[in-house]
Order: sequence, then structure tokens, then C-alpha cells
Amino acid sequence: MCSVLQCDIIRIPIFILLYIIRIRSGKGGADTVSLRKGLSVMDNRAIGVFDSGLGGLTAVSALRELLPNENIVYFGDTGRVPYGTRSAETIWRYAAQDVRFLLGQDIKCIVVACGTVSSVAFPKLHELTELPILGVISPTVKAAVRASRNRRIGVVGTNATIRSDTYRRGLLEEDPSIQVLSKPCSLLVPLVEDGRFSPGCTVTEMMVQEYVSPLLEQKIDTLILGCTHYPLLTDIFHELCGDSVSLINPGYETVLALRQLLLEQNALREDPSPSSERYYVSDSEQQFLQYAEMFLQNRVRGPVQRIDIESY
Repeated sequence: MCSVLQCDIIRIPIFILLYIIRIRSGKGGADTVSLRKGLSVMDNRAIGVFDSGLGGLTAVSALRELLPNENIVYFGDTGRVPYGTRSAETIWRYAAQDVRFLLGQDIKCIVVACGTVSSVAFPKLHELTELPILGVISPTVKAAVRASRNRRIGVVGTNATIRSDTYRRGLLEEDPSIQVLSKPCSLLVPLVEDGRFSPGCTVTEMMVQEYVSPLLEQKIDTLILGCTHYPLLTDIFHELCGDSVSLINPGYETVLALRQLLLEQNALREDPSPSSERYYVSDSEQQFLQYAEMFLQNRVRGPVQRIDIESY
């Protein structure tokens, strides 16, 4: 077995060393606690983020706000969007390819900024890596429970997300007295990806009204926007729901949870140099750039490169 100095020379990541030590000492395998301990102190590696398309950029926007010193690597599977209409097997295959790509980008953790993957494939992703992986479901559920006063919570999401029943089960685990009302919204992701998310877009406003009105009739006071694309429609949702309904943004809540994890593990980036961002897509770079700044509410601060995701 090599010495600590030798291990440093061949640059074995510290999370692998900790994992090996735990296994040899009989203290367990790749459970949640050991994964969190895998973060290095003052870990300067990037945060990896992926989504089926552009929606995960809402999580990148939250990262810029809440963790401005962190490096970011983003992959948007723009060539295969949407995921929400796919079978569970296809969603898992796509998600596994997305994770394998990010693992080659010198990252310290992964944010699954996709409600569909978080709902359908999240547990299996831990088979692919010992790095911490954060999905959007748990942080979003906890935020919704905190926000609700009358214990009636609505959930809107892709067909696959709603069909998985993950949000409903998570909410009831937090509080069995909660009444959960869910609605699949199959047309919203394509509309958002096409740039149709501003107030005044008649088609999008009509679709949001059709999807959400039945939930409002049931007196919900909290609405989970169960897809990272949907926060781009916040103004439209708010106009329909009014101030009495709390809108829960899954990307923002997940980044809050990530910040807490990095703080607890003293794994924030401490490099004094400016943070960096890199973007990868599976379709046109120009089409990505056309809409990315609208999703980010700011400029794209790094190079954009197209990759062959099917090769991963």
C-alpha cells in the first residue's frame, strides 16, 4: 500500500482514499454519510450540473447567487429534450450517460437539476459514483412543507415526474396530514425550450391556466414547480395563483441544500482566482446561446461546446 506522500504524487482524490479506509475498517460502504465525507477540505473542484435541456440553468442562476465563488460545469441534453415523456428505462440510460460525462470534468459533486431524473432515476445514480449527488425532490419537499399553512400542496411536473409519485410520497413522509394534488403538464417544457415563457404569451398562459386551475379550486396554498423549467414561468404562475399561493422553485431549494452541505463539510472553494463556468450541450451551441441568457437572467460566462453524449 502506498504512503500518503505517494498517493498525493499520483493524485488519488481524497474521497476515494476515505472510501477505501471506511471499507477496510468495516465501517460501511457508499451510504449517504460516507459520500458526504468524501468532500475534500477547501475543495476547489467544480460543481457539476445537468438537465434534459435548458431548465437546469435556473439552478445555475441560483448557484451564481448563493455560491458565487464556485466553478460550474453544466451539461444540457438539448438534443434529447424532453425527458418527461420517455420511459423509465430511457430516462435512466440518458441520466447515466449525463453523469458519466460529468465525472470526466473534475467535479466534486453533482446537482441533478432535472425533476424527471430526480423522480425516476435518482437512487440508481449512486451506483455510478461515490461523489455526493443532490436531486431536487427532498429539498423541494421540505421547503413546501415549511411554506404550507393549510396543508394542501399542489405539484405540477412532467408526465414522468407525476407518474413516479415521488413528490406525493415525499410530502406524506414529511407530514401524513398533507393533501397532495398533482397535475402533469406535458406541454410546458417544449414551450419554455422554445422561449415562450414571458407574460403575454397567450398559448403558455392558456396552458398554465388549464393545468393549474383545478388545483386552485381545491384551495392549495403552496405549489411545487416540479420541473426546473417551470421557474421561468413564475410570473405567469403568480399572475394566476396570486399572493396567497407560495411557489416553490426546486433549483433554488436544491442549491440552498448544497450550500449547507459544503459549509458543513468545509468544502467550499477557497481559490482566490475568479470562478469559472463551462457549458456542454448535445445539440446546437448557437441555439443554446440564443435562449440561455434568458434562463440565466444574465450572460453566459463561459465557453459552450457540443458533445456526443451517446458515446458515454
